[in-house]
Amino acid sequence: MHILIVEDDRTIASGLQYSLEQEQFTTTLCHNVADATRLIEQQLHTIDLCLFDLSLPDGSGYDLCRLVKQKQDIPVIFLTAFDDEVNVVMGLDMGADDYITKPFRVRELISRIHSVLRRYHKQVSSPILTIGAVEINTQDAKVKKDGSEILLTALEYRLLLIFGRHTGQVLSRAQLLDQIWDMGGDFVNDNTLTVYIKRLREKLEDDPQRPTLIKTVRGIGYKVER
Repeated sequence: MHILIVEDDRTIASGLQYSLEQEQFTTTLCHNVADATRLIEQQLHTIDLCLFDLSLPDGSGYDLCRLVKQKQDIPVIFLTAFDDEVNVVMGLDMGADDYITKPFRVRELISRIHSVLRRYHKQVSSPILTIGAVEINTQDAKVKKDGSEILLTALEYRLLLIFGRHTGQVLSRAQLLDQIWDMGGDFVNDNTLTVYIKRLREKLEDDPQRPTLIKTVRGIGYKVER
């Protein structure tokens, strides 16, 4: 697996590069947006995952994420010193797959990398998505919990499918609204989204008042555990 690291702090960057290569990843390191942009334009097809620092001397990791996602659907993880809602939500809305706040433990970052890569691989290779005891068969559009079929409306199913394809990842409300719109072409507003989240919980959770499958991330959105 080939990882592109874009980090202007050379001490952090060299430490990351060493740790990832110890885990048998191949890495390419850039220290600014200009160098990273040239590499993305020329070699993105060789990259499996990107690690982007948000604050760079000649631009932002946001710009690089936008460029990558326009060209190819490969995972992006942000490295950020800004642990606040605005920056996190902005990154997720741009299509970032995860973020980690500095200072962080290298083992935690490596765990996040493996999790994101598994998620992408699962999307490609398996028609069955799982959320706890819930199974989503994407070939026949059927949902089961503990072996029993759960009947969902078309929009409920589309919303669950989005969650199933992003297990372990925080999804903002804006991301959910955009993806529901893209998948079905139906207009769904913020209030409607709240209603459908509630309905999914009522059908899938053991205790809808204390959800363990579809969790609320206060001020940001929702997260479905693997």
